[in-house]
Amino acid sequence: MKILLVEDDTLLGGGLKEYLERQGCEVTWVEDERKLGDIEKVASFDVVVLDLILKYKSGEEILKEIREKGIDVPVLILTAKGSIEDKETCFNLGADDYLTKPFEPKELVLRIRSLVRRVRGEKVTIGDAEVDIKGRVVRRGGREFKLSKTAWDLLMLLVRNRGKVVTTETILNCVWGDKPVGSDVVRAYIKEIRKVLPEGAIETRKGVGYRLL
Repeated sequence: MKILLVEDDTLLGGGLKEYLERQGCEVTWVEDERKLGDIEKVASFDVVVLDLILKYKSGEEILKEIREKGIDVPVLILTAKGSIEDKETCFNLGADDYLTKPFEPKELVLRIRSLVRRVRGEKVTIGDAEVDIKGRVVRRGGREFKLSKTAWDLLMLLVRNRGKVVTTETILNCVWGDKPVGSDVVRAYIKEIRKVLPEGAIETRKGVGYRLL
């Protein structure tokens, strides 16, 4: 699981990153919320763990930005703010779960895993192809296909946004970040993915992006 952890407490953030990585998660820890950059990059993660009390921008503001961009990634609020009013505000803004501090790290992991299963399941069916998310393989016609890491990350981005057009700009931001990569590279990886999926599973919106049907 790819987790975005937004937590400005150095001791807690560092400890959580280490613990979650021992559980097999891939964690990107943002200690300074100003370094989040383009909010659309959030779409490349499986779960966002978000503190509410931050130095420069509240967690509520960040949550609102994520949902206003149409990003459906699950957001788990992790905060010392425990009033019912705080919880109501966050759930109304689009939070998926809410855990108050102090907490048991094991409970956090259980909640994260539950969110991922609830939102996307362990397997996704695309026509006569089965995408095994946990096993990181595509099965079709009695065969198993393994994609390159970059192609898999791109496929997961399309799966998380299935039915929506994912712009080429968003793909570049989410999959390649700041690397100087152009749309021709995106097309090459889309081609790799298309080889293992049914014909027509990925729709091209010329000059805009791609949509997984």
